[in-house]
Amino acid sequence: MLFGAGLVATDTDFGTRGEWPSHPELLDWLARDFADHGWNIKRTLKQMVMSATYRQASVVTPSALEADPQNHWLGRAPRLRLQGEFIRDNALVLAGLLDEQVGGPSVKPCQPPGIWNEVSLDGGLKYQPDSGAKLYRRSMYTYWKRSAPSPSLMAFDAPTREKCVIRRQRTNTPLQALVTLNDVQFVEAARHFAQRLLLEGGNGLGDRLDFAFGLATGRPADAVRQETLQSLYHRQWQAFRDDPERAKALLGFGDQPTRADLNPAELAAWTTVASVILNLDEVLTKE
Repeated sequence: MLFGAGLVATDTDFGTRGEWPSHPELLDWLARDFADHGWNIKRTLKQMVMSATYRQASVVTPSALEADPQNHWLGRAPRLRLQGEFIRDNALVLAGLLDEQVGGPSVKPCQPPGIWNEVSLDGGLKYQPDSGAKLYRRSMYTYWKRSAPSPSLMAFDAPTREKCVIRRQRTNTPLQALVTLNDVQFVEAARHFAQRLLLEGGNGLGDRLDFAFGLATGRPADAVRQETLQSLYHRQWQAFRDDPERAKALLGFGDQPTRADLNPAELAAWTTVASVILNLDEVLTKE
């Protein structure tokens, strides 16, 4: 989950036919340390992410790529696409929407209409999304129907849970972009992210873009991104100014209302920019 591959590459087979660990002494030390500290998973995860190995840069030199193309020796940080649950939760965090309550019953976030009808014996079983804070719980609390699992999570290779899966597939398909660009959860997240930029990001375009990139990637926007996104903002602002109904339609997505004191055309334009930022490879990828 953290490095993209385990210390034993064949994590589905620890037997005699499996591969030997890349770092056998480290694996033994981690196992002993895990047991000695009460089998505390949270502590072990914290220990891994705070290690010097995990906190390396993901930049690779030609010589390092030639010597270790698969990064078996962990000479650089891993670079991999996030899991679907993390992508959704990250969008909600950036939007300021995530409900951080821990525990409790499962919840039903927005899904395409009629998704349960095809698996209902009488056709009368309908998926009824929750409302309010329940829509913004962490993805791990999503109600899961194995015969009709969440399409947005399935697009990012979430298993169906019909059987135990040790390692998830990690694919990149156009369906994933359709989810993060058009799913009502992500459109609403982009709208609230945009609203946050207008209220907290300063006054100028450049300042707001730097604020957005700081939240989403941990660094300010470079010159190329500044120029590209400022141009996008101006085009979208003019289009929404000339067509108020289009702006109203975009701002109507989601359960949370839009603030009445913000200019609709400006907010809609920033929503488009925020959506682009949420869809950047550097936001969807852990690097």
